[in-house]
Amino acid sequence: MSELAVALSLPDTLESDLIRIRRELHAYPEVLFDVDHTTALIIGLLRKWGLEVQSGVGKHFGQGVVGILHGTEAGETILLRADIDALPVQEEHDYAYASRREGYMHACGHDAHTAMLLGAAKVLSRHREQIRGTIKFVFQPAEEGALRSPLDDRWISGGRDMIEDGILQGVSQSFAMHVWPDLPVGTIGIHKETAMAASCHFAVHFQGTSGHHSAPHLSSDAIIMAARFVNDMQIFMTTGINPAEAKVLSFGTLHAGTVKNVIAGESEVTGTFRAFRTETVERITKAIVDYAHSIACLHGGKATITQRTGTVLNNEASAVYKAKQAAQPIFGTENVLELEQPFLAGEDFALYTQHRPGVFAFIGCRPQEATSAYPLHHPKFDIDESVLLLGAKMHIQFALNALA
Repeated sequence: MSELAVALSLPDTLESDLIRIRRELHAYPEVLFDVDHTTALIIGLLRKWGLEVQSGVGKHFGQGVVGILHGTEAGETILLRADIDALPVQEEHDYAYASRREGYMHACGHDAHTAMLLGAAKVLSRHREQIRGTIKFVFQPAEEGALRSPLDDRWISGGRDMIEDGILQGVSQSFAMHVWPDLPVGTIGIHKETAMAASCHFAVHFQGTSGHHSAPHLSSDAIIMAARFVNDMQIFMTTGINPAEAKVLSFGTLHAGTVKNVIAGESEVTGTFRAFRTETVERITKAIVDYAHSIACLHGGKATITQRTGTVLNNEASAVYKAKQAAQPIFGTENVLELEQPFLAGEDFALYTQHRPGVFAFIGCRPQEATSAYPLHHPKFDIDESVLLLGAKMHIQFALNALA
């Protein structure tokens, strides 16, 4: 089989089809597990192309979709994944296909990811005779966040939901990509080991005793507890962990009080932290608990802590090799970049590679003539749509190489 046996026989309309699909998804963004419009489009296309379709996938929320393609010869099973959810961001573009949902936007490129994987499914479904084994096309909701499970009250992301429903059963390797505005279109970057950090979320609720400002000794001030917690945790991040190690902790919200002349009886602080080493994640997780409880006790209150611990995204060596080999005929050897520094952003594809060998790549989406681009999650984020065809080809070629 030639290296681009399938990619060389792409339908003439494939690129325009991918652009149309991406723009349809972009116009109707959906967040977390509320993805009915998106999954209906995906299911309809997969069935049209003759794939076996599993809908309602997910042990807790049941909003994932898996398309399954069996080749004409027996072989291994591989998994290709795209995330499908958007963000609660107000778009600042006036394109004809700009978001039609107030306050929501595909600001992280998941519309592009979905279009790329659908393009690969369309092409590969027409070439079953060149496939030895099985391909699972996974369309995952809720990569951008998590919700409390109605079954066990745990915080569940889309990746965890689908994995706990068995999508990794029989899978030998997995692959996913993310559009990356730091890289120009026509390039792809792959880390040989660690790709992204463990992204961890926390919320600390302080319970004090409300009272009048004239008698603070009769109250326990929940605002002071929150303020000390914020300050002490930042000191811990600076002095309690090796300063040469990459890590970051940031606070996102602080809510407390009702009126200006009443001591607040309750406060809540939320935030995230990221690190590349599991040991560091465990140390920060423990520090949040210890500091919250000790500060609350010192001021005569109580603390309740909720945490969702992330997973470091590690690439596996054989999958990295296959991805690089797949990318070279598509992008050119000089445009397949070995990325040295992992990114402190998080991705729940880490849950896939935690259980099965896999690789996560970063595909350039910045126009070649541009020297900079709006970052992910920005209300003006956009892509050079020529990345869509390159991404579809990359999925196709990785699948062929992995099943060869």
